[in-house]
Amino acid sequence: MGKSSNSALVFLAFFAIYVFWGSTYLLNKIAVTELPPFLLASCRFITAGSFIFILAKIMGISLSITKKQFINAVIAGILFLSFGNGVVVWALRYVDSGFAALEISAQPLIILLMMRILQGKKIQPMSVVGVVLGIIGIYLLVSQKQVIAQEDSITGMIMIFFCMLSWAYGSLFVAKADLPTNYFVNTGYQMFTAGIILALMSLSFGEEWSSPLDWSVKVKWSMVLLVIFGSILAFTSFNYLLKAVSPEKVATSTYVNPIVALLLGWYFLDEQITVQSVVAAVVLLTGVYFINTKKTLAIFERFKR
Repeated sequence: MGKSSNSALVFLAFFAIYVFWGSTYLLNKIAVTELPPFLLASCRFITAGSFIFILAKIMGISLSITKKQFINAVIAGILFLSFGNGVVVWALRYVDSGFAALEISAQPLIILLMMRILQGKKIQPMSVVGVVLGIIGIYLLVSQKQVIAQEDSITGMIMIFFCMLSWAYGSLFVAKADLPTNYFVNTGYQMFTAGIILALMSLSFGEEWSSPLDWSVKVKWSMVLLVIFGSILAFTSFNYLLKAVSPEKVATSTYVNPIVALLLGWYFLDEQITVQSVVAAVVLLTGVYFINTKKTLAIFERFKR
């Protein structure tokens, strides 16, 4: 019975990181058509962070952390959420949700190259194949005439690329930083402080604030789904899976999220899926697979003999 329950939890957790995270592109795209991007992201993360703190208290989890842990949590929140997510929401005003998800799927490629540049880490032969395929896939994706022809689409692409750099550096930072040991508490501090910073960014850029009572029904629902499913449930599931299954299995969300985003954008927003986008997705995600896999091609085994 225990094993059956555990299997069900693993299944539900995978569903969360596959579908809920994949749907955040659609939900953000819907909401950003009416709300300013930094205000939107701020409301999402302040609300989600507050709920996490409340849940932690109910569960009897201590929220006390050291000054250093707090500072590191703020830095991580800025890299991942304030800039890394907030600017992606801003870019969604200029690019399709499916396109943004596909571009972001190259994140493992950026992390690998940054580890090589900043840490001098050697790139393994399989990862070299992945890098080559990733670069080809990105070129096929961003070189489409239909995409380039859209107003300010190039600006959106470039800003998403800078977000990927921020996420990549954030990944390297948190690997060594002193952060709260409880991942629930860690996530709460990152989300709440990132939301505060996003609110300050919104004020700095002169965004027009509005009451949630004045938002349309579809924007209200998008926000609710982003907070509950895209933030709290998906991230909790992600951390649960990191302990319950191998990291390689958890990393499969990298391949599934953009496919979910593409299909949802096509179905609900009538976003166009071109043949070149499909080819780019196959090439790019194959490259990501080669970067993530620990297997070795037979041709490389020969050079070890």
